[in-house]
Amino acid sequence: MSKTVLITGASGGIGKELADRFAKDGNDLVLVARSEGKLLELSKEYRKKYGIQATVIAKDVASPGVPEEIAAELKEKGIVVDYLVNNAGFGLYGEFLETNLEQEMNMIDVNIKALIIMTKLFLPDMVKRRQGGVLNVASLVAFFPGPMMSIYYASKAFVLSFTEALENELSGTGVTVTALCPGLTSTGFVERSGMGASKMIQRGGIMEVGQVADEAYRGFLSGKTFIMPGARNRFLAFLPRLLPRKMMTRMIRFTQDRAGH
Repeated sequence: MSKTVLITGASGGIGKELADRFAKDGNDLVLVARSEGKLLELSKEYRKKYGIQATVIAKDVASPGVPEEIAAELKEKGIVVDYLVNNAGFGLYGEFLETNLEQEMNMIDVNIKALIIMTKLFLPDMVKRRQGGVLNVASLVAFFPGPMMSIYYASKAFVLSFTEALENELSGTGVTVTALCPGLTSTGFVERSGMGASKMIQRGGIMEVGQVADEAYRGFLSGKTFIMPGARNRFLAFLPRLLPRKMMTRMIRFTQDRAGH
């Protein structure tokens, strides 16, 4: 039976790839992102190719009042959200003393605040219906302190912790909550964050976004609490259990530093 899936950050990257997979399986979509042109193209493509309904909402979920506006618009249209994918997010590269405070506050608004509000708005009705699911896109970096991207790493640690706690609270309700923790993925993240010069990027090891989306899609629909695509990433996530935290932080700093440092 088809569902309706709301995806934030749906215009590209993991969000767009997940939208592809939900649409292919006959699910209706609510596509949310700032890029109206891209969303309209996707909506037209999905309707033509798969015969589904694809509602476009071209808004920034981090702007005050926007999540509430989205919920009100969908209620007015009689659209019930079965699955929520909190995918919108971005990073910022550089030392904390040098990075821009306004950009950092915007990152917290997108990565944390919007995710919480969207979940708060759509989760209660899922619980009342005793079915549904929330997929929160965290990251492999949620397991580490992150010199040179300190706030981004911390924001993803928040998403992972919040998701695991919420999953426990919702046990037995029929609603699943899942954290997706990908490593470096072939999206526009590196360019937007400005981390292209770091040793980590120079050394490669970037997963294809399609592979990440495949594992995320299968894992979410099967009700997994935690999804980490890639054996290498799963090994890296295990390292903090073995190494002293200060040593782990120094290792991250080494890989995050600009090439040549």
